[in-house]
Amino acid sequence: MPWRDPATSPWGILVSEVMSQQTPVARVAPSWRRWMELWPEPADLAAAPADQVLREWGKLGYPRRALRLRECAAVIVAKHGGRVPADVDELLALPGIGDYTARAVAAFAFGARTPVVDVNVRRVLRRHRQATFLPGAHKRADMAAVEGLLYDDPASAAELSAAWMELGATVCRTRPACEACPVRESCAWVAAGSPEPSEEELAAAKKRVQKFEGTDRQVRGKLLDVLRAAESPLEKALLDAVWPDEAQRSRALFSLLDDGLAVQDADGLFRLPT
Repeated sequence: MPWRDPATSPWGILVSEVMSQQTPVARVAPSWRRWMELWPEPADLAAAPADQVLREWGKLGYPRRALRLRECAAVIVAKHGGRVPADVDELLALPGIGDYTARAVAAFAFGARTPVVDVNVRRVLRRHRQATFLPGAHKRADMAAVEGLLYDDPASAAELSAAWMELGATVCRTRPACEACPVRESCAWVAAGSPEPSEEELAAAKKRVQKFEGTDRQVRGKLLDVLRAAESPLEKALLDAVWPDEAQRSRALFSLLDDGLAVQDADGLFRLPT
């Protein structure tokens, strides 16, 4: 991950964490590099036009994150002098920054000793320490469990958090590659005979996976693709052509308007916000 370079700024790490939410790293890396070239500091993004921000977000998904990141940059400029705060509570107060992201930035940008718990870390915790195949739902107890395993030295604790995330993302996946695992010998799940998950666990995991094909999210994406590619406001007929279901298309379009991702001008034409 390019943002693990020690020279990466706290702003670069914050951007990477927002971009990586529910998006594979392979898709994030080129977009992150492009964003950091365009907007290397919070003040740069805060001053950028919203339509350019949405165009550069491209296919990363969940485009509201792009506008929230722009809002976040504006607050950093207004309240923190253009510098990303190091304190977890101050990070949590920024637009679009949740508990995981705040702690990830505190740990990876500032070397704070704080538990960073995402689905990959939970999967490693469940298997290696608790002999459970799947991570299950997020639990507040996971935060305390991970914090209890961190090294006392903050820099070493941050490095360990990054290692757990990498292990969960590349080896200890939903279907683990145990033969390649560097901590296989001390894994509680392996010691228990690598028991398969129950039908209930598999059903719950499958239920948590969000489908995409045929959903309003897919329609929203298709509408945004047309708006991003347009050099001028569009007639509604050009948007109508992207999806056959009129009710679903209308619902998706109005949700884009409600979210501030699209604008309808006084003459009835549609465009990205500016």
